[in-house]
Amino acid sequence: MSDFHELIKSFPKTRDYVRDFFVYGFKTRNDFKEKSPRTYDNERRRLESWLAPYVRKDHVPGGSNISLAIDSSLLDTNPLFRVWKTKSFTDNDIILHFLILDLLQDGRARTAEEITDSLLAEYETLFDIQTVRRKCNTYEKEGLLQKTKSGKTVLFSLDNTLALWLRANGNVLDACSFFQMAGHFGIIGNELAEQFDHENQTFRVKHSFFVHTLEEEILLELLNAMDQQKSVRMDLRSSRRGTVSTAECVPLQIFISTRTGRRFLCGYLRRRRRFSCFRLDAVKRVTLLESAEDYSVLLDQLDQNRKNLWGVSFQGGEGHRLDTLTMTLQVIEPGESYIVDRLKREGRGGKVTKIAEHVYRYEIQSFDCNEMLPWIRTFTGRILSLECSAKLVEQRFYRDLQTLYRMYSIEM
Repeated sequence: MSDFHELIKSFPKTRDYVRDFFVYGFKTRNDFKEKSPRTYDNERRRLESWLAPYVRKDHVPGGSNISLAIDSSLLDTNPLFRVWKTKSFTDNDIILHFLILDLLQDGRARTAEEITDSLLAEYETLFDIQTVRRKCNTYEKEGLLQKTKSGKTVLFSLDNTLALWLRANGNVLDACSFFQMAGHFGIIGNELAEQFDHENQTFRVKHSFFVHTLEEEILLELLNAMDQQKSVRMDLRSSRRGTVSTAECVPLQIFISTRTGRRFLCGYLRRRRRFSCFRLDAVKRVTLLESAEDYSVLLDQLDQNRKNLWGVSFQGGEGHRLDTLTMTLQVIEPGESYIVDRLKREGRGGKVTKIAEHVYRYEIQSFDCNEMLPWIRTFTGRILSLECSAKLVEQRFYRDLQTLYRMYSIEM
């Protein structure tokens, strides 16, 4: 039996387990059916090693539930950043990492051959030139080293400009502390602050969605595709069915829910000739494809369509392009005039009309009126009638009301 290792090789697998423990903490060992029990045990032990102060174990019939209990308002950083800092490496990887960076601290540029010779002369370590060259090229791609050419000679050097600037401008580290709590790619601010042993003593965020840092790698690839105006192929995993599918689209914008923090990619599906949104936590892999010559045209079309978008759905259940919803409410004025203000403020462009004394009508056209129902239900008790061209939406609303009446034994 192989020994347990805290370090990981496959981040997507670990990301899935951390998300399951964090979001679906009611699962027991037997509920993880997609992987072997040994895999579950390894991932559970990694989680407990990384996040021991936040792991909660609840004993239930048939086993115990492992979950993460994290209150973002009390923490000075995102503990899930630790997941990004535990990649596996060989003995040579770790030795070369420190020796190359230490050797190049003087700022002098060297060839791979000179670096290899200096490692032997100054540190008494012998490496193959090709191994050193591959490591230097890898660090150049990751931004740790600079690579320049002098004729046919390739030189590597360490750029300390940022480090020197940060040391000279200590207040910038406070900005890094703020950035690590601000949301997207906060791991960057966290890494810079840790490099200088700077702790966040200033900022706390009351409502922060720590789990979304697990999507940052996917988000970065999608933003790169948008910057290059290229189409992408995505591997998608359904959390309900557990199946994996693929989709090709032109990525256009990232939508973020102000209520849940959940992030979506809005893209154009050429085969279906329509826009669609995909949850980022369902995207497992992104592959860049060919350039989209009509990228700016699609962006303009999306801007036009967003006027009729309530949430993230561009198509209702009955396949209509646009559905019309009309809601009639009783508003006793002047004491309930705030209801009219809510309709205008939260109605996302819907038309509000006073049709009689104490009676108002709200009307809107939307791609998917089904997304409006949670908001509409907040007016229960004042709604006189509700009509929708998508009859399933209308039927669902009245069916839910009937269920409510039965629960509370209310006669209709």
